[in-house]
Amino acid sequence: MYRNTWVEVNLDSIYDNVKTTKDICKKKYIAVVKANAYGNGDYEVARTCIEAGADMLAVSSLDEAMILRNEGYHGKLLILGATNPEDIPVLIDNHISTAAISFEWVNKVTQSNCKGLMIHLAVDTGMNRLGFKDLATLKEAFDRLLAAGCIPEGIFTHFYCSSEIDHDITNKQFQLFKEAVQSLDYPFEWIHCDNSDATIFFQDELSNACRVGISLYGLSPYTNALKSVVSLYTQIFMTKTIHKGETVGYGALHTAEEDEIIGTCPIGYADGFIRKNTGRKVYVDGEYAEVVGNVCMDQTMIRLPHDVKVGTTVEIFGDHISIEKMAQELDTISYEIMCLISERVTRKYIRHNKVMKECNQRLINSNIQKNNIISH
Repeated sequence: MYRNTWVEVNLDSIYDNVKTTKDICKKKYIAVVKANAYGNGDYEVARTCIEAGADMLAVSSLDEAMILRNEGYHGKLLILGATNPEDIPVLIDNHISTAAISFEWVNKVTQSNCKGLMIHLAVDTGMNRLGFKDLATLKEAFDRLLAAGCIPEGIFTHFYCSSEIDHDITNKQFQLFKEAVQSLDYPFEWIHCDNSDATIFFQDELSNACRVGISLYGLSPYTNALKSVVSLYTQIFMTKTIHKGETVGYGALHTAEEDEIIGTCPIGYADGFIRKNTGRKVYVDGEYAEVVGNVCMDQTMIRLPHDVKVGTTVEIFGDHISIEKMAQELDTISYEIMCLISERVTRKYIRHNKVMKECNQRLINSNIQKNNIISH
């Protein structure tokens, strides 16, 4: 690591969170590791989930699925998002299951050889994103897939208000999903509707699998049994005293009302620490300190309550500032904060209470390109 900004991903906690949520749902377990495991590294997170008892991995696209295959994962793998009908041979050759998202999609897929394609039927119960909305169309698509030699191994829906305390919407969605499953009268191997939140609070006799994403990282409004996984840190690399009336940063956004100690850190919006963080607090040397001036592309300035040594660690979120609190202050969700952290930020993976691996994807990619250069 050449730049002192990093994410710590505690794989021990991920392992424990899989065990905990699997014990709660008591069903087959689908670990959702889309978007590079929410920005935390799909290989390390996926491997830990499988070791902890996950039965299947789920991603968003064929690109993400092929990355896992290329990294050596040969187990059950499901694409929850849209795939191009022309890519069906790639899915079949690599034993990747995919969502059937509409009648139009099924019609295109079944016009070519799709024998052996593993399908999970997506049922739209109100989110209006992907999936079949009416039973007649669902049944016709299902019959076409069977006739074409596809393998309808699963059926699913997605709860879109499961984090809300009032579960009326979730109950209505489930009833629509139940009608869809029963209307097909087929022994699906995978019946899943429970996302992270519903896995914890929603118990039913219809589904036989849960689908867990954000709770892998210890985030849930319904239980305190999960462990925090992800923390973001940087370090002070310069301090200076400024005087009353001096300004800080682009646009002279901050003006000192008295003498102040300003610390500069190597983190900015190119790392995913967006400009909206100006005015928020970080944690430095036992105290909270305010981000002042506009956050820059590569650097951020903070007003220190006291002078500190160069190299002092700054917690962006972690033990003293939760990612949920940061999300609330930024008017967003914890998912987005994790996904925004860019590849140039080094990931440190904690296993058995020690750093087992450091990974900077930008450095890895540059080394691959360097090794592939042909000298003439």
